[in-house]
Amino acid sequence: MKIRNLFVVSLMVIGPASVSAQKQWTLRDCIDYAMENNITLQKSKLQKQSATEDLKGAKAALLPTLSASTNQSLGYQPWKDAGIATVTNGTVNTKIDKTSYNGSYSLSGQWTVWNGNRNINTIKLDKLAEEEAELSSQETANSIQERIAQLYSQILYLAENVKVNEQMLETSKRNEERGQEMLSVGKMSKADLAQLSAQRANDEYSIVEAKSQLINYELQLKQLLEITDEERFQVAIPEISDELVLSEIPSLQTVYEQALMNRPEIERSQLAIKSSDVSVSLAKAGWLPSVNLTGGVTTSTNSLASNGWGTQMKTNTNASLGLGVSVPIYDGRSTKTAVNKAKIQQLQAQLDLQDQQKTLYSDIQQFWLNAWTNQEKYLAAKSSVESAQQSYDLLSEQFRLGLKNIVELLAGKDNLLSAQQNQLQSKYLALYNQQMLQFYQGGEIK
Repeated sequence: MKIRNLFVVSLMVIGPASVSAQKQWTLRDCIDYAMENNITLQKSKLQKQSATEDLKGAKAALLPTLSASTNQSLGYQPWKDAGIATVTNGTVNTKIDKTSYNGSYSLSGQWTVWNGNRNINTIKLDKLAEEEAELSSQETANSIQERIAQLYSQILYLAENVKVNEQMLETSKRNEERGQEMLSVGKMSKADLAQLSAQRANDEYSIVEAKSQLINYELQLKQLLEITDEERFQVAIPEISDELVLSEIPSLQTVYEQALMNRPEIERSQLAIKSSDVSVSLAKAGWLPSVNLTGGVTTSTNSLASNGWGTQMKTNTNASLGLGVSVPIYDGRSTKTAVNKAKIQQLQAQLDLQDQQKTLYSDIQQFWLNAWTNQEKYLAAKSSVESAQQSYDLLSEQFRLGLKNIVELLAGKDNLLSAQQNQLQSKYLALYNQQMLQFYQGGEIK
């Protein structure tokens, strides 16, 4: 009775949500929406924008810098006893200004003529970093698409599994009704009827469990898409033919060779090797001299001067131009250490590429094996379902005639359910792994 109540409550919870949901999401809808709204992907795109700004800054470092400054000050001489004497109508007037106002103005510039190609190599390094950030964003996008495909396939499997369990429940109900009829005419014991009722209750529970799993995976997909409304998320259930499930699987080597050319993780590892080469050159610049060109113009004014402000600005102008050369002699082995560490990073980048290639081959090999295995399983399971269905139909008829007992009937029903679930599982696993192989070849997940 408790199981029946649980089943009814669950249907009340699930039912209204199903009615209220209107949009049914295709796999393409899910992927397109995630590419626009997934937070993790948006963060990775921001990293690319940051790398772009670094590149712009490195390019700007090739240009000279220019700055202007001014300083204004007020001076006071409290014990000053000399000033400016003037004669007016035969009278000598002396004016002592104890307060003065001073101003200085300067314009200065600097240009790094050569610094061992540090600036040029920094631009190269930042350019590679920008490309790596873009590829990292593509990696994130690929990872999200693969996860969406995995969840979507699981949802399709569970949706069909719910239908299978509902069919099993209808069969159990008919068996229970038949058992009640047989009990009423004395052809079945109450113990046997209780077994049929228990089977029906177990099937009700299985439906609740299957629907719970289905909703759980729908919620996971919904969260991946960053959808936060309270409506139940529903996917569109496509028609899937045997021809699609059993479509030709490309050769393992073909998929791997194409993946090497288009997978972002491989290209990013190759860029990392180029970056390490540039880093070695950048570290070696510590042994080279640097040349800087400097220049400036300064002037000043004073309120106590006899000349006017404009005249002072002109007569006090002082211009300078300088060339500075810095030659490293001994730096406490810092440059040699930097070079050696850059070379170690170079070797590390090469090993990382080999590791990525190995991982890529392993992943493709697993997808290929799973695709082939589940195609074979699907063929076997399809035949098994047909045989189990015929066997169960025969058992049901024999049970109705009293030739088979409860145990044999329930065993036949369990065999049929197991065969149907195996067929569904192999069907969607075959499709999923085929899609992954196509995706690794550079195609879209459909």
